Amino acid sequence: MRVTSSIWIAAHIRRSQSEGAFATVVHKGAEEAGAIFVVVNDLAGNLTLYGPAPQILYDAGAPSERQFECLIQGQSQSDIDEKIRRERSFDPDIWVLEIEDRLARSFIDTIVDPSQST
Repeated sequence: MRVTSSIWIAAHIRRSQSEGAFATVVHKGAEEAGAIFVVVNDLAGNLTLYGPAPQILYDAGAPSERQFECLIQGQSQSDIDEKIRRERSFDPDIWVLEIEDRLARSFIDTIVDPSQST
């Protein structure tokens, strides 16, 4: 059973902060099952955006763990904002979490590479 989006976000904020990073909710989504996007800012102008991995990459059955993929890396804040704006136009229930960490850590446990699947 997968935890709700709001619980995952709260736990991720606590984990980030316990590691010395700052994390905050930029946009609050649906409590139960809103898609989650994570922006990582290394405070030196480097931004990375992670979003939900495509469903085809999940094993058969309901996933017990959220999986993410890197959507944007090394782009400007305006590029990240535009991608999030487009995602919100399709699904207004998404969550956006921003992590500020000089080491650019996302604290995401499972990041998949869609190019590795076949």
